[in-house]
Amino acid sequence: MKYNTQIVVLDFGAQYSQLIARRIREMNIYCEIWPYTTSLEHIQSAGLKGIILSGGPSSVYDAGAPRVDPALFDIDVPILGICYGMQLISFLLGGTVLQGSHREYGNTAINIKHSRPLFSGLPSTIPVWMSHGDRLETTPNGFTVLASSGNTPLAAMGNHAKKIYGVQFHPEVTHTPNGQHILKNFVTEICQCTANWRMEDFVSDSIETIRKQAQGRTVVCGVSGGVDSTVLAKLLTEALGDAVSCIYVDNGVMRLHETDEVRRNFERIGVEVTYINAADGFLRRLNGIRDPEKKRRRIGKHFVNVFFSAVKNFDMLAQGTLYPDVIESISVKGPSKTIKTHHNRVPQIMKLIEQGRVIEPLKELFKDEVRQIGRVLKIPEEILMRWPFPGPGLAIRIIGAVTPARLYILRRADAIVREELLAGAPDEIWQAFAVLLPVKSVGVMGDERTYENVITVRAVSSIDGMTADWSKISHDVLGRISNRIINEVNGVNRVVYDISSKPPATIEWE
Repeated sequence: MKYNTQIVVLDFGAQYSQLIARRIREMNIYCEIWPYTTSLEHIQSAGLKGIILSGGPSSVYDAGAPRVDPALFDIDVPILGICYGMQLISFLLGGTVLQGSHREYGNTAINIKHSRPLFSGLPSTIPVWMSHGDRLETTPNGFTVLASSGNTPLAAMGNHAKKIYGVQFHPEVTHTPNGQHILKNFVTEICQCTANWRMEDFVSDSIETIRKQAQGRTVVCGVSGGVDSTVLAKLLTEALGDAVSCIYVDNGVMRLHETDEVRRNFERIGVEVTYINAADGFLRRLNGIRDPEKKRRRIGKHFVNVFFSAVKNFDMLAQGTLYPDVIESISVKGPSKTIKTHHNRVPQIMKLIEQGRVIEPLKELFKDEVRQIGRVLKIPEEILMRWPFPGPGLAIRIIGAVTPARLYILRRADAIVREELLAGAPDEIWQAFAVLLPVKSVGVMGDERTYENVITVRAVSSIDGMTADWSKISHDVLGRISNRIINEVNGVNRVVYDISSKPPATIEWE
């Protein structure tokens, strides 16, 4: 081990807890997430250089609201509270927190009153991303107001003597342009951390950990051909060689020519894969199902049945789970809210996790970090930069019922979107695809009235998938996409473009 954990994020259930850790790891400083219930003794014995208290969905006045031992603030380790974390600091140390009747959400500007050390090097007014209900009315004794906004008089506070700080906004999201600068001031200036963590170290440690977890037992791995499972399969092959079996299941809701492309990619990187065509069974189980959560659960459950029927006897399961999958499904570190169920968090998988039979070396990482691992493993860039594709596939891009006819329409519309955007769209596009809506619209084609389907084009720019903005694609490119879909895909007479950001929307529609 070439590095030590220097910063810990105590998780109070924020959707962005791991994003905080990721921002810090970008500075080559190793950071982990621990549950807020971690004992004071364990925290004191860990040799930490700094602690961050995350945001969270609770109010400090809620019954059973997550809290920490107030003695945490006396252990002589710098602390930064974000949103709920700031409110908790104030509440436990004698400040006043007001329960908000209206949630403040979105971009606002704060005025910095005292720049050093948390806001050193920043202008006097900066844009930030707010997302909170409660807010501070007074600071605890010994704290100074560091920043304010029109709606939030106490937007940041600090106790310089004890090196305890709080911000009411979210510096970890890209919507706060100077957020990384603020976090860097805390981590490097206030906590005096050393930049000694590299992705090469993570890869070598992961290989060693995988070998220890497997201990000569049989390991199976489901692969989709996406970045996550491809990197996982290569990592497992490096660690275990022939002792790992990789299985690809065609669930019938894949993109056009997806299986052929996946087969070629795995051959290129020297990973052997067994292919199973189970399309008919998946489509039967999706028949008549319109609710997105039911779709996800049925696909996840049947995938498990098909997969385990194919592998029969095995000791351990490896998954390419990333942190966004975990945090959107259910928090494993803190009390976060479920956004949507991911296929790798269905009950059968959770049971294996409880039994200690699941290997998930990527579950603390984001997509861009997984791509960095892939580069260390020498996976070709065109494979690593494939746009993300969800486990439930096109089933959650067909809003409403999934039928062969609707799959036929979406596959071809989606292929046009990807072809046009890969050829002439901005490089910063993180993901792009088509969505088939459950509505029809009136149109005119060949001087005749039509009543056909509507396709939505979705393209977003992002770094990690936790936050995203809609991509500013040229009108010419959008026009070509629309013309091609309407002219080449029977059953579509209208194309629209989704201009929603995440948050408040998610990248996928379901």
